[in-house]
Amino acid sequence: MRVHHLNCGSMRPVGGKLLDGEPGLLRRSELVAHCLLIETGDSLVLVDTGFGTQGVARPGEWLGRPFLAMVGAKPAAAETAVAQIKALGLDPADVRHIVMTHLDVDHAGGLADFPNAVVHVRAEEHRGATSPANAAEKNRYRAAQFAHRPLWSTYDELGEPWFGFESVRSLKGLPEEILLVPLTGHTRGHTGVAVDTGEGWLLHAGDAYFFHGQLDPIAPHCPPGLTAFQNIVQTLRGPRLENLARLHELARDHQDEVRVFSAHSPVELAALRR
Repeated sequence: MRVHHLNCGSMRPVGGKLLDGEPGLLRRSELVAHCLLIETGDSLVLVDTGFGTQGVARPGEWLGRPFLAMVGAKPAAAETAVAQIKALGLDPADVRHIVMTHLDVDHAGGLADFPNAVVHVRAEEHRGATSPANAAEKNRYRAAQFAHRPLWSTYDELGEPWFGFESVRSLKGLPEEILLVPLTGHTRGHTGVAVDTGEGWLLHAGDAYFFHGQLDPIAPHCPPGLTAFQNIVQTLRGPRLENLARLHELARDHQDEVRVFSAHSPVELAALRR
């Protein structure tokens, strides 16, 4: 399988570090929406979708003005998954499966660009997005992004161990080299997506963490602003921190076997594109 690393949405939230020589001013972090495009031989698979074409055409309605302001989103036509697939000389119509880490607006914004694709997602995430149980869930997800009635394929918590993680499972209709790795915390149904490239595993950890330094093997660290932001947008703090600790151990102890990266680190994206 061939894997392409795409940035499907640039963001510039306040990062929480003082600018040198300018007391009181905050530097803005650079964030990306790191998606994967996987060539499986007979079709294309996307992992997350970024802002989507509607996020460019009508950002306030599609992504939500509070989100745009909070993360400093900069939707651009050239960064949509559709545009990047075409730039690779491939056909967006060949995207037959989409695997979602979760359904937040910056991850699910492009679902409507691929209306015939099967969308793979954990059952708890699907429930929260399509049948919100409370105001927090209703405000978190954008109903417009699911109005085209995606072809959902949902998954319960049954599965097998994988590098210290539980309930890891393969996906219906996809190669066994693509796995869901539950990483509850950021949302209730948040998951990682593991891909065996034949030369080692990639683990897209979604929003389980935001900053590359959080997996530093010696001295994990994160800018104060991004630490605060992760706390604000988390759903379950305890499980999130437990899974972050497991990811740190995985990256430290199995770096020759598994390459771990998050959805939003431009440093990790650049390294994987080399």
